[in-house]
Order: sequence, then structure tokens, then C-alpha cells
Amino acid sequence: MSVLASAPSWSGRQLAGNWDVVWYYVQQHARYTLLAIVAGFALALPAAYLAVRRPAIYPVLLTLTNVIYAIPALALFVLLSPWLGFTNDKPIVVAMTLYSLVILVRNIVEGIRTVPEPVLRAADGMGYRPLRRFTGVELPLALPGIVAGLRLAAVSTVSLISVGAVVGRGGLGRMFADGYERRINIELWAALGATMALALALDLLIYVAGRQITPWTRRVRGAVL
Repeated sequence: MSVLASAPSWSGRQLAGNWDVVWYYVQQHARYTLLAIVAGFALALPAAYLAVRRPAIYPVLLTLTNVIYAIPALALFVLLSPWLGFTNDKPIVVAMTLYSLVILVRNIVEGIRTVPEPVLRAADGMGYRPLRRFTGVELPLALPGIVAGLRLAAVSTVSLISVGAVVGRGGLGRMFADGYERRINIELWAALGATMALALALDLLIYVAGRQITPWTRRVRGAVL
């Protein structure tokens, strides 16, 4: 996950001729975001399972994830860098993964809590063991809430990653830092526009994917109730 040494640099005070810079950092920013969200979901899922099966654990998990989220991004980068390295992307990806947990754990657990009790009892009556009930009944029915959490986590992560520019990372945040240092306003506006476009694109992508995997949530036109 190392950053390419030959990152393109902004030239001039116009957008023309600098699309390669924007595209380079958009790809880097998107890669950080997707890695963090995937890793965060992989950690949040077993944590949510434990919270559902052991309700006493849930407040502890919420407190822990909120404490992590309260740590300023710059401070977290500094804390992680000695362990993960100063010249690679690992600190920013790990930091974003940890930040995503405060959203993902809560949304998964609360989504599962919306599953009707009669459905759970029916699954128990059919002989479903706890893990099979969780994966085969609770998770599918909780998908709308989980998708909403993924959308929120993705948009939040896109925003937070830019802070990594102060430690030489940050995807599009590097354009913010460079534009500010060199007083190139168009670079700042390009970075802002690209960040917003990326956040909207990822939000739409997750929304569409969520609609595809939860067909029962779509209203059937012309249906007679």
C-alpha cells in the first residue's frame, strides 16, 4: 500500500493540463476509502454479533468506538505511524478503519434489533442455531440499516481522509495542502469538487448496491394492496 513516488504535481494556475493530478489523487482517495470501509465492516460484523448475543458488551463497544472517534485524526496518525511506518499508507487506512467502527457497529446492531421478535422465534423453532440465525435471518432483514450505515461511513471517511495531507498522505487532501501553500485557488476548487463528487459517487454506488440486494424494500408499482 505504498504511495507512488512519482505523484504528478499541479502546474500553472489553470485546470487544463492538470486532470492527471486530479485523477491520480481521486484514485488514491477512493482506494483509502474502500480499504477502510471493507476493513471496518469486517471488524464491525463480529463485534456486532457479540453485542447482539451478549447485550452487556454493547455499551462497552459503543464507549470504545466513541473514544477512538474522539481522538483527533492528526494525533491518531502520529500514534499509529511508529508502529505501522512513516512512509506508507497503512496509518491512514488503519485510522479510517477505526473511525468507521463508531458508525458501522451501531448501525449493524440497531438494524438487527429491528428484526421482529416473531421472526426470531420462528427461526428458533425451525432449529436455527445462533450463528446460522444471525447470518441467515437477522443480517438479511437488517440490510437496509446496514446499507445506511455503510453510506454514512463512506461519506464520513471521504471527508476525514483529507486530514492526512498534514503527514504527507490524504489523497485529495494533498491538493488542498499544495493549493494553499502555493496560493493556487483553482487547485483548491478542483480538490473540493473532486472530493464532493467522490463522496456522492460512493454514496450512490452503495445505495444502488443496497437496492439490488434488498428487493423487498422496493415498492412494486401498480400493486394492489
